[in-house]
Amino acid sequence: MEESDAIRPSPSGALPPRAHLESDAVALPLDGEWSFRCSPTAGGTPGFELAAFDDGGWDRVQVPHCWQLEGVPGRPRYGSPAYTNIAYPFPVDPPEVPDENPTGEYRRAFDPPEAPPGGRWIVRFEGVDSAFEAWLNGKRLGAAQGSRLTHEFDATEHLEPGRRNVLAVRVHQFSAGSYLEDQDMWWVSGIFRRVALLHRPEGGIDDVFVHAGYDPATRAGRLRVEAPAGAVVRVPELGLELPAGTAADVPRAEPWSAEEPRLYRATVSTAAETVELAIGFRTVSISDAVLIANGAPLALRGVNRHEWHARTGRALDEATMRADVELMKRSNVNAVRTSHYPPDPRFLALCDEYGLWVLDECDLETHGFELLGWRRNPADDPSWRDALVDRMQRMVERDKNHPCVIGWSLGNESGRGRNLGAMAEWARSRDPDRFLHYEGDQDCGDVDVYSRMYADHAETELIGRGEEPSASPGADARRRGMPFILCEYAHAMGNGPGGLTEYVELFERYPRLAGGFVWEWMDQCIAQTAQDGPHRGTEYPAYGGDFGEELHDANFIADGLLFADRAPSPALAELAAAYAPLALRVGGDGITVESRYRHTTTGHLGFAWRCEDDGVPVADGALEVPPLDAGACVRVPLPAAVTELDPPAVGVERWLTVSARLAGAERWAPAGHEVAWGQAQLPGRAAPARRRPSRPAGTAPALARSGGGWDLGQARFDARGRLERLGPLDVVGPVLDLWRAPTDNDELAQPDPPAATWRRLGLDRLRHRTIAVVPEQGALSVVSHVMPAGTDVGFEMEYRWRADDGGVCLDAVGSPLGTWAVPLPRWGLRMAVPAGLGDVTWFGLGPGEAYPDSASAQRVGRFSASVEEFQTPYARPQENGARRGVRSAALEGGGRRLTVEGGPFVLTARPWTTEALEAAAHTTDLVPDPEWVWLNLDAEHHGLGSAACGPPELPEYRLEARRFMLSLRFEALGR
Repeated sequence: MEESDAIRPSPSGALPPRAHLESDAVALPLDGEWSFRCSPTAGGTPGFELAAFDDGGWDRVQVPHCWQLEGVPGRPRYGSPAYTNIAYPFPVDPPEVPDENPTGEYRRAFDPPEAPPGGRWIVRFEGVDSAFEAWLNGKRLGAAQGSRLTHEFDATEHLEPGRRNVLAVRVHQFSAGSYLEDQDMWWVSGIFRRVALLHRPEGGIDDVFVHAGYDPATRAGRLRVEAPAGAVVRVPELGLELPAGTAADVPRAEPWSAEEPRLYRATVSTAAETVELAIGFRTVSISDAVLIANGAPLALRGVNRHEWHARTGRALDEATMRADVELMKRSNVNAVRTSHYPPDPRFLALCDEYGLWVLDECDLETHGFELLGWRRNPADDPSWRDALVDRMQRMVERDKNHPCVIGWSLGNESGRGRNLGAMAEWARSRDPDRFLHYEGDQDCGDVDVYSRMYADHAETELIGRGEEPSASPGADARRRGMPFILCEYAHAMGNGPGGLTEYVELFERYPRLAGGFVWEWMDQCIAQTAQDGPHRGTEYPAYGGDFGEELHDANFIADGLLFADRAPSPALAELAAAYAPLALRVGGDGITVESRYRHTTTGHLGFAWRCEDDGVPVADGALEVPPLDAGACVRVPLPAAVTELDPPAVGVERWLTVSARLAGAERWAPAGHEVAWGQAQLPGRAAPARRRPSRPAGTAPALARSGGGWDLGQARFDARGRLERLGPLDVVGPVLDLWRAPTDNDELAQPDPPAATWRRLGLDRLRHRTIAVVPEQGALSVVSHVMPAGTDVGFEMEYRWRADDGGVCLDAVGSPLGTWAVPLPRWGLRMAVPAGLGDVTWFGLGPGEAYPDSASAQRVGRFSASVEEFQTPYARPQENGARRGVRSAALEGGGRRLTVEGGPFVLTARPWTTEALEAAAHTTDLVPDPEWVWLNLDAEHHGLGSAACGPPELPEYRLEARRFMLSLRFEALGR
């Protein structure tokens, strides 16, 4: 490639954009094995494009791919990936890029297929990062930029039928286009989407534009298909056959929506070619600041989706995309923002098929210019206008026939500028039936919806009421007449987000709030293998800085609802609960079922109930609920079988759980899949007293002095009054613990990260001083001060022990010392028990982890897991695994057992200490303690929030310093 082409901000030789069409015309996929060579600079190999060039010594790679991810995990063959969130990884000198510009060269030999005479041959590239030039048999086809956009080149003059042809492609990692592609993602390169040779027959169908609207008042559709003159449109199911360009009313059309993705298969034909279409009738409009689809307010329960695979980078196969879409549907997701570029077109076809609303985003982000005060920002530089408009055109033309696409986004985090206005002007003139979106301009001069990132709950509520703070007095009236979309919210980095349910409650309350998109679908980590240490050979998720980048943003890339191996994180369960399409409210006198569907009934659902006493099933059955229209609500009585049950025993909790499940299989889930649930405790004989009663006074075992310490029943204490043995078990503690291994939200919140404040105060280095050990009749009282060095704040703790019918009871009371100006990570007790106690059962919230502002997905019941299964493998190890609302728990193994009752308390069980968890950079840094399982028995935790890139915890989830009490009973059994 000539140097001028390498930095050209618009394509050279590429054909005008058009729709992706499923055609019966001749085509040859060119995916598969290519010859490949990579060099550190842009110079390239002289003559490599010639058909006679000998590439026998070159490597072979499978295209599509990203060259930095070739090789065994941990040993990349062609340079290394690099991660930055905002900063460009090269000097900002637009449109120039450095001489150190890794360049990949590709060669692919092929035999052209037979095709009808005449017509044209086209080579289509669906995605090449970042700039490339192509030759066929040594003849230049052209060059292009726009990594996640389709580019086609006319190869007719250079294709040689009946003999072997050679397609050669040179790809530069950096180009002028890189200044427009500063999305929050890895910098990786190569031909990462499909390549094909297409025959375009004479009289064929180069482009089609489907217009399929729906009128909810008449329940009729209207269809018009733009296509070449003479083409015929056929929709067999509707009995339609009409010339292209002719509009037809369709009185019996069923509308397309994310809830009911009704598609009609159609063809557009000429004598030379037939293309297949999937038509969905739907109309999206705006009325009184409400976003409306098919006559009903739209509720976007969305996620932001980068295209990523931990092994193949941006190169995704269709099976992976389908699995993602099916998991989204099972998780009650109904919308996707394609952050921050148009996706593989197969993904949009899947969204059409399965039902997902899509906000399609242009391949544009210039975020790095913010660090320069937006100087020379391409969004406002006239010399970049054509490049930006070209990107908008290529997205819109490619994706315009997908019913799932309801809006076009101009891009992301590119500041403001006249070129954004030019993009909007072109898009609105080409496709006035979809709304325009761009978050970066609060005046909303070029768009149809008001959009923000990470507005907190309070501001979101103001916006819902149309009372948001003024961005510009002149623009206020226009903006307040627009629907509101949170294009990013509830940042799912590490352990979090907190407050997701409260956001969705606001969406339900205010019609102006059209919903939003959680950031983001999955961790964009890269699979690597530990090269040494006890975990040698074990795979782990790598993030920024793990590849020697001179600039990087560490684990900010690990902020997804899925882990890098696509295993769901606890946040996905929380999201599924928050996004549930039904609200099920269980009470002592009945059950309320409220539909949150907007476009379908509940006729596809069945309902079931289950009663449990202290987590043990006692009865279950089907619940009769009449089908509900969208948005309707009904109250049904408790099942007779529930009311006829004998009351539970004194102190036993009876819980009724109601579940809404698929009555039949859907393409995305089997019959019986749960879409929503509700739960409540039913009244019993008496309020439960979780601690077992002590023996009457005078009958409890006496406290006995022994070997410098004390014995009390099965408990053994040292001279300072600390528990050191319980029956057959050696133990450590319990003692006050205020520290947790900081979450990403704790570490990164701005402007004052809690973790830094906590460390300055010394909450990670508490010291314990025994004030008094007071023996009593049948009890032992221990008072201590727990404080960090260098300050006068801390807690006074009283631990009062007494024997209890084979076990021992503890009342632990903490009272603040000094003046606290910061919230606390946790209040509670830490202790250790023998490592062999590796199996845990508990009665409380489960089965997964839960924190104060992230517990909607967990229900009260009886659960079991190993200590290993208690751990949540966040890419950067941090606080995890807490089970809330625990009334009783047991750890056992090797014939020994420890039970803990009381509270309710928050239970955490780990094979390592909190200090080891905090010190680890990756999951493979964690090594189980050979002696101990470490427990936390907490009264409460500080909330999670999503302040790594969003609002902190809501005020009600701040853990302020105040008096607390934990009442627990311990009993050990075994040998």
